[in-house]
Amino acid sequence: MRAWLLDDFKGLGCLRLSDVDTPDPGKGEVLVRLRFAALNPADRFLAENLYPARPELPHILGRDGMGTVEATGSDVTGVRQGDRVAILRGDAGVTLPGTFAEFVVVPEGALAPAPKNWTDEETAAGPLVFLTAHQALQQWGPFENGTVLITGISGGVGLAALQLAKNFGHKVIGTTRGTSKAARLRELGADLLVDPGDSDLRSKVKDFTAKKGVDLIIDNVAGDLFNVLMDTLAYGGRVSVVGMLGGLVPNFNTAKLLFKRARIGGVLVSDYQGAQARQFWAEIVTRLDRAGQRPVVDSVLPFDGLIAAFEKLAKGPLGKVLLQTG
Repeated sequence: MRAWLLDDFKGLGCLRLSDVDTPDPGKGEVLVRLRFAALNPADRFLAENLYPARPELPHILGRDGMGTVEATGSDVTGVRQGDRVAILRGDAGVTLPGTFAEFVVVPEGALAPAPKNWTDEETAAGPLVFLTAHQALQQWGPFENGTVLITGISGGVGLAALQLAKNFGHKVIGTTRGTSKAARLRELGADLLVDPGDSDLRSKVKDFTAKKGVDLIIDNVAGDLFNVLMDTLAYGGRVSVVGMLGGLVPNFNTAKLLFKRARIGGVLVSDYQGAQARQFWAEIVTRLDRAGQRPVVDSVLPFDGLIAAFEKLAKGPLGKVLLQTG
């Protein structure tokens, strides 16, 4: 099979397209013939030695995607050859070979049926970002009719968080640069959009919330913006930290936590394992279907265009960037 191999943890320049043996599924495992794989910022972080995993080299990146069942190992009972399946989350692309290949082996527990009315592209674009967004929204417990501020709202997790937050009945504020994506973001439900570099960001958020502040921040960016966002929290507000595309947070004043009883917590989608991941994914699919929504795909690049796909991802797409693998 063809696969993209990472030869060293020195960046995306260490990727090469090569022919390797097609893997065989072991006990409880499934061989999936991939149709589409989704790119995630964490793929680049791993390639740049900025991720805690240290897989054996050469390594195949790619954490999620979709395809059809090609073969099954022993003790596999829930899927059969030809089934359309979504790859939820697991060790693929992290410590084990991932989805930037024509085939991948994953445990049966990491698979879910592809939603019946979704395209293959929509199915590939959904699992990881929506499970991440679900955890970011729910890890502090349920709350009703709140206001959620999402940084980097046009990215994969940002859009998934927007769609789910609206589905849960919340108002949504998003940060996004420029105006080119604003109309589409409003179509998807954004109630207020602010430029992260706007010096009036604090006052605009405060005005929108009638001076109360936001109940939850889902932060995909970190960097300098994080300290600004902390000033927009309501009393008892929470921050779900998903990523750090803007770099480290400088000079954070922990006193900001005290007088609002604020809490900050990291999001780790790998905590959603097996049956729990499938349960939450089924809930997400049901919610999106009822609302007539689907994961948003920005673009699909051919299999030999992985480097170009990462370049597109770095420029800030509107939705998911996919690699067509088969």
